[in-house]
Amino acid sequence: MTTVLRHHGSRRGTGYAAWTVVVEGTDVLLVDAGFPDDAEALVASVTAAGRTLDDVVAVLVTHAHVDHVGGLAALPAHVPVLASQGEAAHLRREFLEQVSPAAIAARAWRPRVARWAVGVLGAGGLRPVRDTRAVGVDVDTGERLDLPGRPVAVPTPGHTSGHVAWHFPDDGVVASGDALVTAHPTSARTGPQLLDRMFHHDPAAAEASLAALRGLDADRLFPGHGPAVRWARGRSR
Repeated sequence: MTTVLRHHGSRRGTGYAAWTVVVEGTDVLLVDAGFPDDAEALVASVTAAGRTLDDVVAVLVTHAHVDHVGGLAALPAHVPVLASQGEAAHLRREFLEQVSPAAIAARAWRPRVARWAVGVLGAGGLRPVRDTRAVGVDVDTGERLDLPGRPVAVPTPGHTSGHVAWHFPDDGVVASGDALVTAHPTSARTGPQLLDRMFHHDPAAAEASLAALRGLDADRLFPGHGPAVRWARGRSR
């Protein structure tokens, strides 16, 4: 039996960061890992599932932004970290795709953006994060991985060039990372939505990737930001 659980970081409910914990027997699989300052909460989420860090068999990464991989340092060094080929290189910091300070500064007159920026600083968002464990997997085959929940990678480029969502077909869950969120501190909107264009490496590709998510056999959306929802897939925009 597989149990798929959703956890927020230390700023529960604010939309700053979230990850997914998958428990199958004694094994634990994580999808993403929050900000650097979420490391304690990440460990606590594994403990709350009745397991320890020694039970973590792998981490799946949707993309290599600091709010999704910052907590990886809390995990034992032997735990594999898996991503798409491009995103594994991104996590090894062979290159970096993220919103620029100039883009944030240009929008800092908006109170929500200013508050979000301060919150990110407080969560360790400027700390350099690099993980040499990152291994790229073939995400174009549609094959189910031999991991808890038997996940399938769903390529969803746009937010970053190598972004993937992770689909758990048996549970009807998709962990969408930042390809589709349900809230974010920079916006008053709620419900399934794209992030502000400034956050996307390729906004047009991010829009196009929604089609891949809409086509999945899943009725629960576990986004990287905002609450998990029962998903009316045709309404995301």
